[in-house]
Amino acid sequence: MNLDSKTIHKIAELARIHIGESEVDTLIPEMNKILSFMEKLNELDTTDVKPLVYMNEATNVWREDEVQQDIATFDGLKNAAKHSDQFFMVPKIIEK
Repeated sequence: MNLDSKTIHKIAELARIHIGESEVDTLIPEMNKILSFMEKLNELDTTDVKPLVYMNEATNVWREDEVQQDIATFDGLKNAAKHSDQFFMVPKIIEK
């Protein structure tokens, strides 16, 4: 699969990054190289390979979650600049 400038711009749009026209010419061969490497990896037979979740066989020891009321809602909200009876009030910061 070979990428073109239209595909590079679409990927940049999905990633929400700005790419200038001068950068597109350098990104096309680099991304094509990455895709050709992935195609080589897809040619390998991995039927007997176990999926790798962690880099080693050690397992984590997880503790059970216990619900505790460490701080009262009133005490948690008393230093907030704006709040309702139960929630912090913050300005909206995420926009499209």
